[in-house]
Amino acid sequence: MKRLADFSDDINKCSKCGKCQEVCPVFKLTKNDCAVSKGKFIMLQGVLKGDLRLTKTIEKYVDLCLKCGKCREFCPSDIDVCKIFKAVKYEYSKDSFFGEIIKFLQSDKVFNEFLGLGKLFRRHKIKTSGSVKLLYFKGCANKFYPKSENALKKILPYFDVDLVEKDFECCGVPLCLERYEEVKRKNLELLQGDYDYIVTDCASCQSALADYSDELNVINICQFLASQNKKFVFDKPLKVTFHKPCHLKSDAFLKPLLNKCENVEYIEAKDYDECCGFAGEFALKNPKISLMMTQQKASNLAATNADIILTACPACIIGINMGFLGKKHPKIMNIVEFLALANRINCI
Repeated sequence: MKRLADFSDDINKCSKCGKCQEVCPVFKLTKNDCAVSKGKFIMLQGVLKGDLRLTKTIEKYVDLCLKCGKCREFCPSDIDVCKIFKAVKYEYSKDSFFGEIIKFLQSDKVFNEFLGLGKLFRRHKIKTSGSVKLLYFKGCANKFYPKSENALKKILPYFDVDLVEKDFECCGVPLCLERYEEVKRKNLELLQGDYDYIVTDCASCQSALADYSDELNVINICQFLASQNKKFVFDKPLKVTFHKPCHLKSDAFLKPLLNKCENVEYIEAKDYDECCGFAGEFALKNPKISLMMTQQKASNLAATNADIILTACPACIIGINMGFLGKKHPKIMNIVEFLALANRINCI
């Protein structure tokens, strides 16, 4: 388990070039140098040298981050800022009363008992028998509110697949460092086996599993569906738009998949790949900034006049809904839910 000191080489690699300023959604709104990685790294260098203490003020600035990963994509030194900030937060809170509460709430028994409430809404397992073996990582959102899971199980009988389900833990994205390492270890054991693909319908889960190991063949289920010779027939014409979640590494599947949807027109929204502004804990600790971002996202999506807004992350659905709060808006759903609305699924 890495601590802040273990990232000293990475932090010192930062040349303060300012590339992160060009792409950071929070900096674009606030113009606050502490909102971007280079500003945070200056403070953390002071902590590592002993010139500064890891105080609540520094933690506040670390929390002024969406964990969207855009700065890493443009960083010449390829610094993994999200892992560094996670280590900082752990070190700050590990011995605090608040930290103990978080550990209790995220513990195996409490966290999983909470997620288990969703079994009342879940479909029974489906029987599939096909040539392509898929291991389904359903994610916490489906454990509690399984709309995407139910939609997926409505679609897959039309495909030549064998769907395998296991009792996975949370992927670890929202968890503190110790708990993250625990669930990662358990999930890696369950992910072993002979599968063609490990599939998920959540961008955050996909990103987390990919971070476990480069050897895991993890894809969004829509990537698989886009590669199949099937079309989704909608009797009535529909216009759709799409919000790309920050954790979705690639949306290359989107247009090929929507091209296989008969009577569906895709309209790309302005800044469709910018963060929705929710980002879980970020919205709680930075509500004003979060609200500004969600409202801008909602405005861009509404301008398309689409009937349905699609995305691939349950947290983004919450964020987009926040942006529309109090206003009439199109339906917002996971792509898998939309595909399940098709009147027919036919061979091409």
